[in-house]
Amino acid sequence: MPDNAAALAHAADLAEFVAQSPSSFHAAATVAQRLTDAGFTALGETAPWQVTPGARQLVVRDGAVIAWIVPAAATADTPLRIFGAHSDSPALKLKPKPTTGRFGWLQAGVEIYGGPLLNSWLDRELRLAGRLALDDGTEVLAATGPLLRLPQLAIHLDREANDHLALNKQTQTQPVWGLGEAASADLLAEVASTAGVDAARIRGYDLVTADAARGTVFGKDHAFFAAGRLDDLASVHAGLVALESAGTDAPHIAMLAVFDHEEVGSGSRSGAAGPFLADVIERIQLGLGADRDQQLRALAASWCASSDVGHSVHPNYPEKHDPVVQPLLGSGPILKINANQRYATDAPGAAAWHGWCVAAGVASQEFVSNNAVPCGSTIGPITATRLGIRTIDVGIPILSMHSARELAGTADLHALSRVAEAFFRA
Repeated sequence: MPDNAAALAHAADLAEFVAQSPSSFHAAATVAQRLTDAGFTALGETAPWQVTPGARQLVVRDGAVIAWIVPAAATADTPLRIFGAHSDSPALKLKPKPTTGRFGWLQAGVEIYGGPLLNSWLDRELRLAGRLALDDGTEVLAATGPLLRLPQLAIHLDREANDHLALNKQTQTQPVWGLGEAASADLLAEVASTAGVDAARIRGYDLVTADAARGTVFGKDHAFFAAGRLDDLASVHAGLVALESAGTDAPHIAMLAVFDHEEVGSGSRSGAAGPFLADVIERIQLGLGADRDQQLRALAASWCASSDVGHSVHPNYPEKHDPVVQPLLGSGPILKINANQRYATDAPGAAAWHGWCVAAGVASQEFVSNNAVPCGSTIGPITATRLGIRTIDVGIPILSMHSARELAGTADLHALSRVAEAFFRA
């Protein structure tokens, strides 16, 4: 159990990180700011790059960010160690003409982003957060405090709600945010005011809901940590903390790659299926003077650890899990395995993962799905396919995956970061 100060301090730092990262754009900005404070240089994609041995650099693309440390002894064929994660989470996303309402209620017009556990968004104070594109071409981040709520229908008006609660995604998922007539209100003005801009200047926006409650440690022996967006900010934060402490004496380029749009298939310019990672790696290699042969040799010697959450065994639904392989909160990070390559882990990857866990002094668990309950996928197989880099899928076990507020083991959060540190060092 996490009775040590380091695990609790890590959880407190994660709670602050989640609070600062209510959208993918905020998460990328928060990672960039922390690394800039740690001595990294932010690069622009349209500017020339000077990549030299010893460089600590980063680049942000929309809701994605890639950061790296070039070792002091780097050569043209130096391999990479990439710790990958994603910045987005299932949510409600604001539609065009978002100020709606009826019967004296002001409501927000939203559509479903990803695969949220919809009932978890009921009766919970929500924020709106994301980016605003203005009339002069600039973009600004905006995040409200508690603003919206999706109120559930009282049991008196639906006596069978406890038997089969099912929400209509169009008519029953539009949150309330005030009282009045929609014709005389402006939801975007509420959001714009938090960014200090005039709503009349907004020409486009990407805004999503996020749980307004702060992450917290609780339970016997501080065993549990609950927060919104642990899928996958727990991994983003673990990789960030590891990179912050990494040095320039490793024999490889240490890299944190955080992508957007994983929850909707990764098919975007900032998603893992897009060219972002390949572009960045090529520019780093060109900066080190690599020719094509050296580039391919470096990739062949590289590793990617795709980190995302997996399912802990649930005490109320044990039949949903494999009868033998049953990871548990608090018992260590997980290695994710799937025969149909929904996860990219193979035998050499499993051996390497266990070696990094041993180096970190961390216990590890395995995750595999019940054969009758197909699993999802991650950025791992996409990265392996696009780049040919040896890839493994790892993470932490959680409960309430895709809920507005998910549940992790406090000890696992810190342990994952320690393994990421060993991954970057080894």
